[in-house]
Amino acid sequence: MPGNEKLLPDLRILIGMIVLLTASCATTPERNAIDMAKPPAQWTSAATASNQIATQWLSAFADPTLTELVQDALNRNYDLKAAAARVNSAQEQARIDGAARWPQLYFAPGYQRDALTATETGAFDALFTMSWEIDVWGRIKAAQQAAGQEAEAVAADYYGARLSLAARTAQSYFELIEANLQAEVAEQSIKDRRTIVELVRGRFARGLTRGLDLRLVLTDLANAEAQLAGSRNQVQIVTRRLEVLLGRYPGNSLKNRSTLPAPPAALSAGLPSELLTRRPDLIAALSRLQAADSRVESAKKTLLPRITLTAAGGTSSPALTELIDPRAAAWNLAMGLAQPIFTGGRLKAGIRLNEAHTEEAFNQYQSTTLNAFREVEQALSAEQWLREQEQALKEAVEQTQASRKLAVYSYRQGLIEILTLLDSYRSTLNAQSAHLSVQRQLLSNRIALYLALGGGV
Repeated sequence: MPGNEKLLPDLRILIGMIVLLTASCATTPERNAIDMAKPPAQWTSAATASNQIATQWLSAFADPTLTELVQDALNRNYDLKAAAARVNSAQEQARIDGAARWPQLYFAPGYQRDALTATETGAFDALFTMSWEIDVWGRIKAAQQAAGQEAEAVAADYYGARLSLAARTAQSYFELIEANLQAEVAEQSIKDRRTIVELVRGRFARGLTRGLDLRLVLTDLANAEAQLAGSRNQVQIVTRRLEVLLGRYPGNSLKNRSTLPAPPAALSAGLPSELLTRRPDLIAALSRLQAADSRVESAKKTLLPRITLTAAGGTSSPALTELIDPRAAAWNLAMGLAQPIFTGGRLKAGIRLNEAHTEEAFNQYQSTTLNAFREVEQALSAEQWLREQEQALKEAVEQTQASRKLAVYSYRQGLIEILTLLDSYRSTLNAQSAHLSVQRQLLSNRIALYLALGGGV
């Protein structure tokens, strides 16, 4: 037909434009975590490398109270429940974004009444409308994929929050044990100082020492009592913080064991490359980068034509029972094509905006990766130095206790001054306090290492 012959050149031009536009829209790039992060072959702070990374660290401490507290926190903590709600929200948002790929059908029943004529009339309507954008180029699919990847990132955030909560609960538990032990050490130190006060007071009454000595020991006793008050205050601070982590009212009523557990045996750190697929924050960062790539793809495909099907139909009858009569039905179907030509730069600006978001996500992933490697290397190295520090402080405690006994004997014999005796007591207290602190740091660092490696609870 002549009309069709005239239409063919225009159709070929339109198809050619579509092909060119399709070719200009890049697909989502493949992101390889190992290529982007370039991890070393093994940890520089680890003596050996292993393909086995320690998991389920909670049971390694063999502490039923700790296990119960961590499980209680995972079940009751409100921040973790909020994180779980964010996962549900992100998953539903992905479903919303994907709904545009399907036809949208609406039913609109109604009744119209006409009172303008001499005879009043009315009619019932049973109408429906349908619209469907055919996702020829995958624009909507890319947006749906981005939403799904963002939901995966939020799910990884939740898992990371779960591990972090378990770690913070365990570390707070160890801090509470240490705080109680520090208070016990301070109480014992006060008892020892009161013994010295009575010794010096008796010597002063017999004229064997000066009034200055008595003043000095009383001052030292007051300082020890102030230190005990500080230790007890620390106990209530840590207790209330732990109770909030457990989802309980901070009533300072939590009880715990009286000794710090021994650190678990040395663990295998695995290989640096394995960290990229285990740590929740790295998984989340990669998912967000992939989502940003999908957003760029979707934005670029907004330049392509959109093909839309629309339909409307239904029945209208003055009798409600006649609405289901197929002979009264009427409908229409239309197909439309819309090609953006001029939008004031909005579409191209949207592409550049999403490309900037991709650049941000890429650099954020690199930063998160470096920080993850640092945390592992730091925890591995710290464990070695903390163990050496613990052994040195253990020796210091033994030496200061022995020197304190000698100092008391020497003072009774008049061989040393009171300041030397007081220094021996302060040295003992400081060594005991530092030893407790480093013991707790060893435990906290071990948990930090488990967390840095992405180990599960």
